[in-house]
Amino acid sequence: MEKNNYEEMSNEQLLAEVKKEKTSKKYHAFGIGFLAGILIFGFGAWILSPEKRIGFLIPMIFPVFFIYKLLKNPRNTSELEKVLKERGLI
Repeated sequence: MEKNNYEEMSNEQLLAEVKKEKTSKKYHAFGIGFLAGILIFGFGAWILSPEKRIGFLIPMIFPVFFIYKLLKNPRNTSELEKVLKERGLI
């Protein structure tokens, strides 16, 4: 991923970056919620099933892994926020 030099950007470009960040955060929140819903549904189905087979829980590892990856790598926006505050755009 390319590193942006926020201090060389114009005000319009900075505001476009803020918009991208907000959209990205919404998609991440939706993805985490969707995967959490899959987990809850899967565990609920496993608990309510008359035959408790452990093999049914193995596919539940995938949503846990993807949720972990989404939470582990958040985008660092502190530099962008610092430049926005300096220019008085926030």
